[in-house]
Order: sequence, then C-alpha cells, then structure tokens
Amino acid sequence: MTSNAHNPVKSVVIVGGGTAGWIAAAALSKLMGKTITIRLIESEAIGTVGVGEATIPQIRRLNGILGIEERDFIRATKGSFKLGIEFNNWGHIGERYLHTFGDAGINLQGQYFHHYWRRFAEDHPDTSMWDYSLHHRAAYAGKFGQVQRVGRTSMTGLAYAYHFDATEYAAYLRKLSEPRGVVRTEGKVVDVLLDDETGHITSVSLESGETIAGDLFIDCTGFRGLLIGGAMGVGWQDWSHWLPADRAVTVACERTDPLLPYTKATAHGAGWQWRIPLQHRTGNGHVFASDFLSEDDATQTLLDNLDAPAIGTPRTLRFKTGRREKLWHKNVVSLGLASGFLEPLESTSIHIIQSNVSRLIELFPDTNFAAANIAEYNRVVTKEYDLIRDFLIMHYCRTDRDDTPFWRHCASMTIPESLQHKMDLFRACGHLFRDPDDLFRESSWVQVMLGQGVTPESWHRHVDQLSDTQLLQFMTDVKAIIDKTVDPLPAHGDFIAQMLH
Repeated sequence: MTSNAHNPVKSVVIVGGGTAGWIAAAALSKLMGKTITIRLIESEAIGTVGVGEATIPQIRRLNGILGIEERDFIRATKGSFKLGIEFNNWGHIGERYLHTFGDAGINLQGQYFHHYWRRFAEDHPDTSMWDYSLHHRAAYAGKFGQVQRVGRTSMTGLAYAYHFDATEYAAYLRKLSEPRGVVRTEGKVVDVLLDDETGHITSVSLESGETIAGDLFIDCTGFRGLLIGGAMGVGWQDWSHWLPADRAVTVACERTDPLLPYTKATAHGAGWQWRIPLQHRTGNGHVFASDFLSEDDATQTLLDNLDAPAIGTPRTLRFKTGRREKLWHKNVVSLGLASGFLEPLESTSIHIIQSNVSRLIELFPDTNFAAANIAEYNRVVTKEYDLIRDFLIMHYCRTDRDDTPFWRHCASMTIPESLQHKMDLFRACGHLFRDPDDLFRESSWVQVMLGQGVTPESWHRHVDQLSDTQLLQFMTDVKAIIDKTVDPLPAHGDFIAQMLH
C-alpha cells in the first residue's frame, strides 16, 4: 500500500516590500508563522508607489486578524475615518453624489429600500435617496462616531474605513512582522534562477552577491512584475480600451479644516482628482489619460485645484489598467501592482492585496504545487478583478458629459456585456443581479447607478402593499431616526483628538 507523501512548503520568499509585501508578510507570519520561514527582500533605492491611502471597510477585518488595535493604528499611520467617496462632475458638471459604505433607509418586508424610495419619488420628485442615508448625513455634517446599530431598528450603524499614510502603514506592518519571525533583507534582485525541469524559481540573486532560495515566491515588485512577468513570462490583459487613464500626478498639500470623513473624486476634462484627508496633510492625485492630456497640463490642473499649499514637488506615475493572465504560475504568486492595476477610483487597491493573501492562505500549497489548486486561485482572483473592473467602468460610461474628447470617448465606448446587463435590468425595474463573488454590495451598485443617472423606470410591486399614507409615514420615520442618530455625533476631527488623547 502506498501513500502520497506530504511535502509542505517550508520557505516563502517575498520579493518587494511596500503595502503588498508587508501585508503578505504580516498575514503569513500571524497565521502560518509556526510552519514556514518568511524572507522579505526590498530595496530602499527602488521605493514604492505609495498612493493607496484610501480604503474600504474590509481593511478592518484584516487589521483585526493581525491583532491591530484601532487607536494605535490611527496614531501610527496618521489616519482618519472614511464613510464613503464623493463623486463630483461625473454625470454632469456641477453634480455630486456620495457612494457610502452603508445602506440607505431600511429594507422592509424583504424588499430593498430603493424600491420604496422610487415609488415615493413618483409623487415627490424633489426627494433624493440620500436624504435617507445615515452615512450621507453624517459625512456632510462632518461628523463621525462608532455607531453599531441605530436604536431598536433594523438599520445598521456607521460602516467605515480609513484614510492613512500608506508608507507609515507598511512600516507599522513591518514592526508587527519582524518579531513574528519575518526576516527582512535590504537588496536589489539582479537575477532569477529557474529549475530546468519544472520551470519553477529556485532562488534569486541580489546585487550584493547573496543568493536566496525558497519554495514559494511572492512577487510584490510593482508594475515591473520581476518574477511573474520577467522570469515566468506571464502576459498582461490590457483593459485600457475601457479604462483609458494611464497616468497619475500626485502631490500632498497642507491639512485643511474641517477634517472631512470621506474621500473626494472630482472629474476633470480628461480624468479625475482624488482628495484624501489625513491628520497631518491631504493626499492629492490627478488620474488622467495621456492620449487626451499632456503631463504638464495634468500637473497644472492638479495644482490649480488644491485646497491648500502643496508639500513637495508633484511626481508622475505611469501605469496600464488590466491584470495578469494568471496571478499564480508554478511557484510564483503575484500581489499588488505585479498582479494587476485598477485605478484607485473606488479605493480597492489595498483590498485586492488582502483578498489575494487570504485566498493564498486558504489554498496554501505543498511543494507539488497541484495544478487544480493553482487553477482555483486564478479562477477566483481573476473573477474578482473582472467584477471590480465593471464597477469602475460604470463611472465612466454612464455620463452625459460631452464637453471634452475624453468624456465623449467614454460615453460612446463599447462596454462589457456583464455590465450592460446590470444597468439594463436596474433601469427597467430597479432589480439587481449581483454575483456572489462581487466585492460591491447591492447598496453600492444602487448608489452609483443612481448617482450616474441610471434611474429605475418602475419599482417592485410588493411595495404597493403600503398605502400612500403608510409610505409617507415610513419615509418620515426613517428620516427622523437618522436625524436623531446624527445630531449627537462629534465632529470627525474632535473624535480623532478624543481617541488619541
């Protein structure tokens, strides 16, 4: 009788630091540190992109798993709290809407609130669904608090994420990881050695002459994709025909008050500008398409639209939206920019890293690197990328702007059938088809579709069971509940000051 030998991976080599590398190191050392050795190679000379300063609520789960206490985290990363993203000038110049992390209103009798709002709006055309959003009201009041649930109602409290300094976050994760056994090596990889028989990476050579061997390699080398692309030859799936922005000019500016509890994304003539408020400064960047705008003009647009004096000199990042054809190949897993790039419009960059690390831990291999295991990882991760891609495309294609060639291009481009179906379904009757693997919840799709001008022509007939009087009372009660919850909340800046006192 024979048995399959258990050949565990014993050594993991992470090539590249930054947010991706140190999230991988922190998670692996926390959850698997007793079974593997972890070596992280990074070069201070190369540096990191460092634009991932805004997040979505899933990061709180990651921090919890890593044992990070929120007060320490906010202090160490100079962080602030985030209730959503404000989109300015996307559908029309002068329009704005807030994509919040929470649900609007209260779902009733098994139906989403937006169906009740849509019926109510038929006779009250001046009403907005955001009038019934706790997050919207708190954000525009400049308030924040940790509200778990709203009274005795079924309305959930404030779902939130963070703004933070990504460089400080990587440093914070390093301080967590090294006591758990992660060995950091300063150096630049100059050669990658492959096994002639399997094609697996056996070791990497550093500029210093040191050779570092491993069983599993994680590529966190940014856009270069030194391992997954350079050594393994895995191709890139280009999405620039849907997401044409390929540059970002970034610069910080001085902090302004009040400290807003949300990110701003303001559309310009050939792209958009982010505004991310931190305790000590504000992060800014102008994402643009170089086919429609020069770098000099993009930089000037950014500087002309800062809220305060700039800190330092603007720098330009070049990128191409898309993802690797395979995110895991043989014994190499790519993370962060090495695996794909989706512009930071919905603050998903750090989430994708943590999601992929979680998948890797779930499917952690033996040294036989079973093909089925790798295929499952690639299936799930590429699907997540594709679903996020569709969500981002919707911001561009659903515009009535025709004031520049860029926006005329976006409005007329052919979009994925999967996205077109979602929008057609919602426009017809307010229904949503959400893939179970989709990062974005129903409320996110509703908010962005409404914000971009996709309004349902009708509503689910179930809501007609309420009389007009009952519907009016329901909507009035929801608004009153929100008023009562928002009024006592402290200002966002005051909340942080009290937390850190």
